[in-house]
Amino acid sequence: MANGGDEVVSNKQVILKEYVSGSPKESNLQVRISSINLKIPQGCNGILVKNLYLSCDPYMITRMKNLQLKQDYVHSFLLGSPISGYGVAKVIESEHPNFKKGDLIWGMTGWEEYSFITATETFFKIQDKDVPLSYYTGILGMPGVSAYAGFYEICSPKKGEYVFVSAASGAVGQLVGQFAKLSGCYVVGSAGSKEKVDLLKNKLGFDEAFNYKEEQDLNAALQRYFPEGIDIYFENVGGKMLDAVLLNMRLRGRIAVCGMISQYNLDQPEGVHYLSNIILKRIRMEGFMVFDHYHLYPKYLEMILPRIRQGKIVYVEDKDEGLESGPAALIGLFAGCNQGKKVVVVAHE
Repeated sequence: MANGGDEVVSNKQVILKEYVSGSPKESNLQVRISSINLKIPQGCNGILVKNLYLSCDPYMITRMKNLQLKQDYVHSFLLGSPISGYGVAKVIESEHPNFKKGDLIWGMTGWEEYSFITATETFFKIQDKDVPLSYYTGILGMPGVSAYAGFYEICSPKKGEYVFVSAASGAVGQLVGQFAKLSGCYVVGSAGSKEKVDLLKNKLGFDEAFNYKEEQDLNAALQRYFPEGIDIYFENVGGKMLDAVLLNMRLRGRIAVCGMISQYNLDQPEGVHYLSNIILKRIRMEGFMVFDHYHLYPKYLEMILPRIRQGKIVYVEDKDEGLESGPAALIGLFAGCNQGKKVVVVAHE
């Protein structure tokens, strides 16, 4: 592809100003104006994209910390550089044979208006455009595959089983609950406000839901909602909730560990006291990372797209307009400010 003259434009970015200690604050992040050349030098084998939607996800907070231990799956953001995460983007220039100008894609991109990307293997082309593009940050993107792989591949649900989902109104949890209902299961979710509990019961189809902040005794709460015990627990929280669940699991129950949001801001993680129940009740507890399951993406789309079009799956988004709203949107995840999937709208196609 021939390149003409340079075209340098301003590029708004969200950068990491300082590493997080304890709970994250908006002041850890900063919005700045940089510049970018919209022409790619020949031979770079990369793509230049205009970012449209950015996904706010809990794991991103761990990357705002100065991680001392070597971790193969997550690395700290670089100070003074744009943070990165999943997003939906439009290709505006390409030197890569697999992408052309005008392609809509989703994958790992920068929190900025424009990004130059060389790690193109992290991206999926968007073929189905009759659903909202923002869905590719959620139900049709990473959270959707997380819910699908964790529930169907790890939990192996059977009709009539009892399912509990923590952080149930979030991007992943709201899907797991609906998948459970489609599988003929009884499902209860926990969330952190009356509004979220109402959302779970009245819009997302959960059989029951409760506000964990109003429960003095989580063990008693679970006994109330699951008098016969829990077959499947989809874990998003950790800590005291996990402890209570272990006391209430049924024989040969399954726990899919997707996240532990209650622990991410703690300098010293909470201990779990009832792990012996894994032995006594023959529980299978398995953690998973979504990128180990992206080979299931085509199969997942075959399952989910018809159900979205038929209205059999509901997906709730919480959108903030403008990249400058990004820091507050991301930090707000940990104050429970969002209802549904939190998305930052950078630009409209």
